[in-house]
Amino acid sequence: MKRRELLGRGAAIAGGATIAGGLAVASASSAPAQAVDAPPVGAETIEFHGTHQAGIEGEPQANQTLVSFDLTGNPEPDDIHRLLSLLTDDAQRLTSGRAPLADLEPELASTPARLTVTFGFGPGLVAAVVGEKNVPSWLGPLPAFKQIDRLQENWSDGDLLLQVAGDDPISVAHAVHLLVRDTRAFAKVRWSQVGFRQGLGVHPPGTTMRNLFGQVDGTVNPEPQTPDFAEVVWRPDHSTTMVIRRIAMNLDTWEKADRTGREFAVGRRLRDGSPLTGTAENDVPDLAATDAQGFTVIGPAAHIRRAKTGDPTQRFLRRAYNYDLGPGNADAVGLIFTAFQADIAHQFVPVQQRLAQSDGLNEWTTPIGSAVFWIPAGVRPGEIVGAALFEPLG
Repeated sequence: MKRRELLGRGAAIAGGATIAGGLAVASASSAPAQAVDAPPVGAETIEFHGTHQAGIEGEPQANQTLVSFDLTGNPEPDDIHRLLSLLTDDAQRLTSGRAPLADLEPELASTPARLTVTFGFGPGLVAAVVGEKNVPSWLGPLPAFKQIDRLQENWSDGDLLLQVAGDDPISVAHAVHLLVRDTRAFAKVRWSQVGFRQGLGVHPPGTTMRNLFGQVDGTVNPEPQTPDFAEVVWRPDHSTTMVIRRIAMNLDTWEKADRTGREFAVGRRLRDGSPLTGTAENDVPDLAATDAQGFTVIGPAAHIRRAKTGDPTQRFLRRAYNYDLGPGNADAVGLIFTAFQADIAHQFVPVQQRLAQSDGLNEWTTPIGSAVFWIPAGVRPGEIVGAALFEPLG
C-alpha cells in the first residue's frame, strides 16, 4: 500500500454489540500459576512479527510502561529510518528472550515473560517523514472535553510512543531502559506512565480486572481473533489508532459515598460487576427497568447508560492499567486508559462526549492526560516498524 493511501484511507466500521461497562478495558488477568514441572512462565514469548503489532489483540499482561518522546534536532527521514531500525531490532530481540547487541545486563533479557513492544507514531514523527501537509487530520489532539478535562502537558501528546508490557516487571523495566537509550540521539522523553493489573496467577484467565475504586473494569470488549474485533480495531492497511487518557481517581471522596451510591453511579454492583438489573457480570443491562417508585433502576447518569449507544459502530477495544504514585503525590492514583479503534472520530469521540456531558463517575474522576497515536501495521522479518511510511508517495 502506498504511503498516501496508508495515511488517507478511512476505516470500515462494522456492527456488533454496543458498549457497556467500566471506565476501561478488556478482560484481564494473566495465566494461572504453572505446575512445578512446567516450563517457567518467564520463558513464555509472544511473536514480534506478524500482520498486526503485538500487544493489542492478546490477553493483557500484568505490567505496562508507556513512554512518549519528542523528536529533537529537526530530523530528516533518514534519521527517523535509522531510529526505527535500531528500535525494531532491539525490540524483536528482547521480546524473543535474546539480549540486544549493546545490552550490558544480558541476563535480564532471558526471561521475557510475554514481553511485547508496540510502537505508535504521533503527528511530529509522521510529518518528519512525509511532510506536514500529508499528516492526516485525525492524527492529533482530541476535541476539548471542557466539562471534565484538566489536561497537563507532562501527561499529553508526543511524537513517538513505546508501549512495553509483560508479566515480569523486571524484564519490562530492562526493555524500557534499553529502548530509551536507543532514542537518545534522536529524541527525548516527554513523559512515561507505569501501570499494573492483577499479577500473574492471581485469578483464572479471562477474569476481568478491577480498578482502584474496586470496580470490575472492562466487562464488554470485542472478542479477539473474530471478524467483529477486526472491524472494530483494524484499519484496511492493518494499522490502528490509539487514544491514551490518564484519569486521576479521588479515592478519599469515593470512599465517603455509601456502597449503594457508588454502585448507582456506575450502574453495576461492586461485588461481581453485574448490572443493577441482572445477576451476572455479562448480563445485558436493562436500561428501561424501573423500581417500585417508577424510577429507572439504572439512573440517567449511570456510567454504563452514558457509555451505551444505539449505534453499533461506536465501539472500541478498551485496555486499562492502574497507576499509583504513592502517598503524598498529586493525583496519586488512577487509571491509564487506552482505546484502540479504526476511526477515532466515529468510534471514540461520540462516546467520550456523552460521558463528558453527564457521567456519574465524573464526580470522582478527572482526565489529566490525553494523547493520540497511529499504530502502524505489524512488522515482517527484515522490515522496520512503519516501513510503509517510507514508500514513495503515489
